[in-house]
Amino acid sequence: MQLTYLLINFFTVIICFIFSYHPRIEFYKHFGAFIKSALLVGIFFILWDIWFTQKGVWWFNKQYILGINFFGLPLEEILFFICIPFSCVFTYFCLDQFFTLDWKANSEKIFVICSVMLYVVVGLCFYDKIYTFITFILLALSLAILKFILKTSWLGKASFIYLILSPGFLLVNGILTGTGLESPIVNYNPKDFLGIRVLTIPIEDFFYGYSLILWNIYFLQKLINHKN
Repeated sequence: MQLTYLLINFFTVIICFIFSYHPRIEFYKHFGAFIKSALLVGIFFILWDIWFTQKGVWWFNKQYILGINFFGLPLEEILFFICIPFSCVFTYFCLDQFFTLDWKANSEKIFVICSVMLYVVVGLCFYDKIYTFITFILLALSLAILKFILKTSWLGKASFIYLILSPGFLLVNGILTGTGLESPIVNYNPKDFLGIRVLTIPIEDFFYGYSLILWNIYFLQKLINHKN
């Protein structure tokens, strides 16, 4: 049972890793850029994770982890910030390569503005719930920065692909939060989030993951373009 979280990470990444060597995909050529982007983004999210773990916003069930910890975080939780982004950006890379999913500029701009306004309102309305507040405010800032300061043109496409990835998210995060298990691997303090769950997944997790993947896509593309 102590291998559970480690195996979740492994099975999340292994299929994508194998197909990275497919001659029509060749994502393996970007492994170096991915590792750099995952580390850049992961540092921020790991620090956030450490802070929330120390505050008791969430904690980890020792029954399902190896017991190797860094600054209070299980090794498996740190690997999460490599394995999950790898699978997501690999899927983004493939779909972007084989399909035309770009949005019209005005449609994307309206989508981002409306999303930012919605997330700010949700964050401020629930300012007393730290996970909800920080997740939605940081997502609003992320979208605004990516669109209007960094001038990206792929947010609509990335958001659509993130939606496509939602069944996989439900499976992986569902197990982490207790679906199919006697008890959750990751536990949440009820006073720190809305209490709205999809299966066993706090709704905030979807938006937390959204920010994580957007920034991984941004840095990966920057590094690939710089290399070329």
